[in-house]
This record gives sequence, structure tokens and C-alpha cells, in this order.
Amino acid sequence: MSKTKHYDVIVAPVVTEKSTMASEHNQVVFDVAIDSTKPQIKAAIEALFSVKVKAVNVNIRKGKTKKFRGINGRRKDVKKAIVTLAEGQVIDIASGL
Repeated sequence: MSKTKHYDVIVAPVVTEKSTMASEHNQVVFDVAIDSTKPQIKAAIEALFSVKVKAVNVNIRKGKTKKFRGINGRRKDVKKAIVTLAEGQVIDIASGL
């Protein structure tokens, strides 16, 4: 896969209290494309950050139904990947790529 394809799979890192607590257990959280698979996510993380991935867990957060000026709307669904890294591997998302 080319590098641009990897950037299409990985949308953004998730920086929340819960995701920073997961970093203590050698895990990093990313928003990923809704149609991406676990092997694609693993390949993209390994290629972009030069680390060894131990496991990938994904979950889909369903979009909320909201009203805006009396018109019903719906937010997009978001797929989130929790990536567990091998021992000794580190991704510093604060420094960027």
C-alpha cells in the first residue's frame, strides 16, 4: 500500500483523558475510516510510525440525532481503533509526524 493510502485509513489520533490513560498500557487510540479493516489499520500504523503492532480493537460510535433550527439532522458514525503496541514500542502523537 502507498503512503497516501495509509493516511486515508488513519484519520486522526484521539486525545482524551481515557486515551491518555490507555497509553500507560502501551495502547494508542485513533479515529479511522469507517470502511477500514483491522489488517489495514495494522499495516497503516506499522508503516507510518515504524512500530510493531500487537493487536487492534475497533468499535463504531453511532452518530447522534440532533436538531438545528427545528430541522432534524444526524451526526456521522465514527470508527475508533485501539491499537496495542508490542513491548518497548512507543508512538508520541504530541510531536506529530
